[in-house]
Amino acid sequence: MNRIFSFASGLVLSFSLCLCAYAQNISIATGGTGGVYYPMGGGMASVLSKYVPGMQATAEVTGGSVDNLKLVATGKSYIGFSMTDAGQDAYRGEDKFKGNKVPLKTLMVLYPNRMHVVSVDGKGISKMGDLKGKRVSTGSPGSATEVMAFRLIEAAGLDKDKDMKRERLGVAESVNAIKDGKIDAFFWVGGLPTAGVTDLANTPGTKIKMVDHAEVVAAMNKKYGNLYVEDVIQKEMYRGMDTDNKQATVMNILVAHETMDEKTAYNIVKTIFDKRDDLIAVHKEALNFKLSNQTNAATPIPFHPGAIKYFAEKGIKLN
Repeated sequence: MNRIFSFASGLVLSFSLCLCAYAQNISIATGGTGGVYYPMGGGMASVLSKYVPGMQATAEVTGGSVDNLKLVATGKSYIGFSMTDAGQDAYRGEDKFKGNKVPLKTLMVLYPNRMHVVSVDGKGISKMGDLKGKRVSTGSPGSATEVMAFRLIEAAGLDKDKDMKRERLGVAESVNAIKDGKIDAFFWVGGLPTAGVTDLANTPGTKIKMVDHAEVVAAMNKKYGNLYVEDVIQKEMYRGMDTDNKQATVMNILVAHETMDEKTAYNIVKTIFDKRDDLIAVHKEALNFKLSNQTNAATPIPFHPGAIKYFAEKGIKLN
């Protein structure tokens, strides 16, 4: 009997250890509630939890790309949304990550992030130069919006500290501040449409003004590398736009710590692509989750071996 009991106990212990090894909690570092990262991350958490055996994923509200990269840097079970410019800084140990290189790998290229420079009628702002002397939000402190806003302001020949009264607000806070007359304009980098900007555009008595800035993209790329492209937000995107908005776009990527095991990375990427329709139902930017976008040129951070394995099965050669 003692031998039977010992054997049974051993089986129970082994089974328990297997379950513990198999169970996996993943946190998805996203962004603020007024942008696209958060709902998209919530959708990813749902499909990963539902379709990857043993995985329980949750989406976390964060300040944005910079915060996300710092969370991934901890080596804990995080994957994170990031813009390629902030990701490059982290990977190289530059700017906000000076002296602190983050050992990152790209899981997949996501969708384009569009720079919005937003004001409203009555503020006297129709071009970048009009921001001089104004109250302007350049994004929350932990965001890549702030990184790109500073680069855009610099390329436009303005000084972020001397030429404007600067606030550091997320998109939802920026929208509320401009409604309340506390700021005159704000920067926001996000997918289309961004809920916060839609809210502002649909506010009764408010006419949105989107400031063109595509002309400074060449200067940004000359200094920081070919991360940005000249792009357009169609006038139909937000109510009240009179013309298409000529702006700068940067790509989003999903990143992980380089120590993530190959099987986990493979399962994450495969499930996101297999269940893309579920994510499109969450936000239409998931339409841009395309195999054709998965190229070495699209991200400054090398792909994870697990991602390389999945894309190879789809006929895409990466290194």
